[in-house]
Amino acid sequence: MSNPATGTPDRETSTSVLRRLAAIEWRRYVIYIGFVVVFIFFAVLLGNDGFLSPTNLLNILRQTSTIMVIAVGMTYVIAAAEIDLSVGSIAGLSSVAAAMAISQWGIVPGVLAGLAVGVVVGAINGSLVSLLGIPSFLVTLGMMGVAVGVAQWITNSAPQPILDDTFNFVFGSGNFGPVPSLVAWAAVFVVVGTIVLRRTRFGRQVLATGGNRSAADFTGINTRRIKFQVLMLSALAASVAGMLYAGRLQSGRFQWGDGDELSAIAAVILGGTSLFGGSGTVIGTVFGALLIGLINNGLILAGLDSSQQQIVRGAIIILAVALARKK
Repeated sequence: MSNPATGTPDRETSTSVLRRLAAIEWRRYVIYIGFVVVFIFFAVLLGNDGFLSPTNLLNILRQTSTIMVIAVGMTYVIAAAEIDLSVGSIAGLSSVAAAMAISQWGIVPGVLAGLAVGVVVGAINGSLVSLLGIPSFLVTLGMMGVAVGVAQWITNSAPQPILDDTFNFVFGSGNFGPVPSLVAWAAVFVVVGTIVLRRTRFGRQVLATGGNRSAADFTGINTRRIKFQVLMLSALAASVAGMLYAGRLQSGRFQWGDGDELSAIAAVILGGTSLFGGSGTVIGTVFGALLIGLINNGLILAGLDSSQQQIVRGAIIILAVALARKK
């Protein structure tokens, strides 16, 4: 036995514990720790201002749901080492297309028109990136301007009202039992996105493409097709988000989705997906989106004006990029 006076067993135990703590990848859990800390901070600071009320917490979920839908698609894009800056503009154009089609032909053509926006824009983005080799940053930056310009042009900058109660109910204004339809849509995207990324061959190929494209090509993965598919998925998710905006606000406008690309990217990176590709987590993205929603809601209840809120949101994006630095 060791000499009790030396305390050797205690030192060995302490050393072992420290080694185990050091071995934990703390960055993997930063988002969950940050979410809890921010929630407690606002609960203490704004508890008497209604922050903890069920109505306010449900509003945070509603306000975050649309970003969450976009961010699930963005998770696949960033995990494949690409970027999509056009998602906010796609959402606006999709809301306009759905609203105009509903007013002319009804709900089914309206939904198809909204989805068609995602298919067309996603196919253009994917083709330019995968076939011509143009960087996705440049392609989607250009498409961001094209999509918002088209939406503004075809509507003469005027809102397009949606009077179809069924569409408005399903895509944002209604409740499925106790669950708001917005939250239900977000939950579907999160569950499907998680299963596909973690449990399917396609998900593994996305991560392999983002981790090392040359190695992925060598193993037989068609990385061009993967890049096309993730950009298509991102555009389709954005088009659904556009219809959720339209249903919740009962109109289509080119402004819907403005700035959502930055919020979605911040949510994905804060959630633990590497900005350099090769890793991704949809559950982390959910907490990243919820964290941004918590902060936005808390800042509003705290009485900060819009300029101050913009400063904090910008700081969040900088933090997200800092956390995404390559190891």
